[in-house]
Amino acid sequence: MTLLRTPPVFSFSFAVVTLLVLSILLGQAPTRIQARKPHAINFRYPNLYPEGITWDSSAQHFIVGSLRARTLVSVSDAGVAETLIFDPDLPENVTVGGLTIDTVNNRVLAAVHAFSPLPKFDALVAYDLRTRRRVFLSLLPSSSTGGGEARPIANDVAVDFKGNAYVTNSIGNYIWKVNDRGEASIFSESPTFTAHPVDGSLPNSFCGLNGIVYVSKGYLLVVQSNTGKMFKVREEDGAARLVLLNEDMPLADGIVVRGDGVVLVNSVKKVWVLKSQDSWGEGVVYDKIDLEEERYATTLTVGNGDRVYVVYGHVLEGFKGNSSREIFGIEEVRSEKENREEGVWIFVLVGLGLAYFLFWRFQMPRLITNVDKKTS
Repeated sequence: MTLLRTPPVFSFSFAVVTLLVLSILLGQAPTRIQARKPHAINFRYPNLYPEGITWDSSAQHFIVGSLRARTLVSVSDAGVAETLIFDPDLPENVTVGGLTIDTVNNRVLAAVHAFSPLPKFDALVAYDLRTRRRVFLSLLPSSSTGGGEARPIANDVAVDFKGNAYVTNSIGNYIWKVNDRGEASIFSESPTFTAHPVDGSLPNSFCGLNGIVYVSKGYLLVVQSNTGKMFKVREEDGAARLVLLNEDMPLADGIVVRGDGVVLVNSVKKVWVLKSQDSWGEGVVYDKIDLEEERYATTLTVGNGDRVYVVYGHVLEGFKGNSSREIFGIEEVRSEKENREEGVWIFVLVGLGLAYFLFWRFQMPRLITNVDKKTS
C-alpha cells in the first residue's frame, strides 16, 4: 500500500493567518499611539455655563447642567446640544451642579444649590431618563451637630448599585445620603474631613469636600479642594480615612474612576492621574495633564470607550453675572505617559507574535518530514 504525502496545508494556512494578524498589528500600532487626537466637542447653548457633566451610555450622549438655569442639556459627540429637562419648580437662577446616572433606576441625579443672595436651597433632584419627568426632589438636611453651621453648598453626587446617592457639602465638610425613594439623611461627618490645616489666604479656601465617586468594591472616594486631600469612605457606615498620596492636589474639584481602576482628579489647571495597588489605602500621582485654565474646567466624566472628558464651562466668567457666552466645550484628556507605555506593549506583543511565526515557519518542515518517516 502506497502512502501519499499530504501537502503541508496547515503550515501554509497558519503562516497566512499569522502574517495577516501581524500586518494588522503593525499597521495599527503607530495609529493608536500617534495619530488619534483627543476628542474635542464645541457646542452652542446661550449662557448655559455648565458646571457638571455626566455620560448617559444608554442614549450615547453627555448631559450637562447650568450655573444659572433650571436646565439639563444633552450634548452629542458631534456637538448638538438640546434641552433635555427644564424644571420650572426649581427656584429661579439655581445652579445645577454635580450630575450622575443611576443606571439601576434609569435616572439622572443632580445636586442643586442656590448661591447667595438667593434664598438658601440645597437639594438632590432625580429625573426619569425615559419620561424626563421628575421622580423626587429631596431637600438636604442641616447637620444636627453643626450649631451655627455656615450656609451649605450641595456640590457633587455619586450613586451606588442600589440607587443610593451621596452628595458632598463643600462648606460643612460632610456627606449626605439620599436613597432611591428620595429620603435624605447625613451619611458621614467624619472628623477626618477636618483634621488637616487650611490656608485661609488661598483662593476658594472655603471649599472643602468636592468631587465624589462610588467604587464598586463598596466604598467612595472624595476629594477636598482646600487641602488637596483624598479620602476613602466606607459605604456601610461612612467611616473615612485619608488616602496616602505622594503629593497633594490643590483645588481638586471633580473625580472619576475608569474601568481599569485608574482615578482621575481635576482642578481648573490640571488633571491628576492616580493609581493604587491596595484599593486606595494609598496611591501615587502617576501623571499630570495640563488644562486650559482660562476656559475653567470644573469636573470630568467617563464617556464612551472609557475615555475621560472635562467640561470647559467658563464658570468663573458666569459668576460675574453680567457676562454672556454661547460656545462651551467638552474635551477628552489623555495621559501621554500611559500612551507611551501602551505603545511599548503593542510592539512587545508584535515581537512575540513574530517570534512565534518564525519558530513555526522553520519547525514545520522538520515536523512534516518526521511524520512522513513514521508513516512510511
